[in-house]
Amino acid sequence: MISRIDLRGTQGDPRQALPRAELDVAAAAERVRPLCEDVRHRGVEALVELTERFDGVRLTDIRVPKDAIEAALDGLDPAVRAALEESIRRARAVHRDQRRTDHTTRVVPGGTVTEKWIPVDRVGLYVPGGRAVYPSSVVMNVVPAQEAGVRSLAVTSPPQSAFGGLPHPTILAACALLGVDEVYAVGGAQAVAMFAYGAGPCERADMVTGPGNIWVAAAKRLLKGVIGIDAEAGPTEIAILADATADPDYVAADLVSQAEHDIVAASVLVTPDEALAEAVTDRLAVRVAATKHGDRVREALSGPQSGIVLVDDLDHGLAVVNAYAAEHLEVMTADAAAWAARVRNAGAIFVGDFSPVSLGDYAAGSNHVLPTGGCACHSGGLSVQTFLRGVHVVEYDREALTDVAHHVIALANAEDLPAHGEAVAARTEQA
Repeated sequence: MISRIDLRGTQGDPRQALPRAELDVAAAAERVRPLCEDVRHRGVEALVELTERFDGVRLTDIRVPKDAIEAALDGLDPAVRAALEESIRRARAVHRDQRRTDHTTRVVPGGTVTEKWIPVDRVGLYVPGGRAVYPSSVVMNVVPAQEAGVRSLAVTSPPQSAFGGLPHPTILAACALLGVDEVYAVGGAQAVAMFAYGAGPCERADMVTGPGNIWVAAAKRLLKGVIGIDAEAGPTEIAILADATADPDYVAADLVSQAEHDIVAASVLVTPDEALAEAVTDRLAVRVAATKHGDRVREALSGPQSGIVLVDDLDHGLAVVNAYAAEHLEVMTADAAAWAARVRNAGAIFVGDFSPVSLGDYAAGSNHVLPTGGCACHSGGLSVQTFLRGVHVVEYDREALTDVAHHVIALANAEDLPAHGEAVAARTEQA
């Protein structure tokens, strides 16, 4: 069901040997280019036609009526409402502490530089729909944007024919709980284009965030620069660094939980213990047979993106997981906190037996919109910082400028930009 990769006795960069989903985002970007151009030029008319083509829904209005959002909240299961409210409370507690404060540095007497943090004016937040429903992604997108102080935000999610062409009611209910009433029933690449260019009632946004399928990722790549993006989110992935002390059933349960997302979801175990690998393989067979989405899980676990990787020891395993740079990394070892502290590349790190990825998906307070495909070696997850811009405010008086003028002029001449120096001299050489 799941392949095994033996890296014991090997040296060097292991990345080429590690399992990874095969995605050609560049090719997908060319396929979505005409769709995005269509939205750019024809706006709502194009969105209606594309939605009928890809989602099988004929929209009469791309914006979800406020009364539909309110009705979704009224009809929400009380247990789900309580869970969402707690998820929101915990996410707010974590993200509120990420707020940045302006800071002024006195470089010299009479010369200061202030770093001012300004939120993005308007953001579009994408919430996927399809095999699963993700009200949790509403929370993960909206809370950091609100805590950053974004003045205008809109949510979009694919329409569902089963719900009259509206997004799933649980998604609408989550929007209501968060006080978001600008919601659109648009999905896929065309939704990114809608935010990038504006269409009908949807004003253009400065940034679009949120996970999605390859077409959403491709549209983000294509339109980056027209609109800011958080990341090109690919298929979800989990890596688990485990030793002989790990519970094989916990490990198997977590590999299955991630494979449940999609047939291209990645589940990877890295361990120096062959006995654990055998035990996990046995438990996977049991759990896959018992779980609701067993066929989907089996295909994901059998794919080239999943596998059990055998390593020499935990130091070797640490090097492997740092090279893999997983979206989610669980550390299930003796002295797990110490090993987790040595991890450098991961979207989020889950420490010990009782911090599964599922907790982070819903109610740890952390954010689950995370870098995938190895991008965790240079990018972080969605946060308040995503929605803030650091702007330097420079203020020097005449004396401070005069004091440094000769340095500015020297550097301007060295770069053969004498007018730069002349702009300073004009101010400092006056009587």
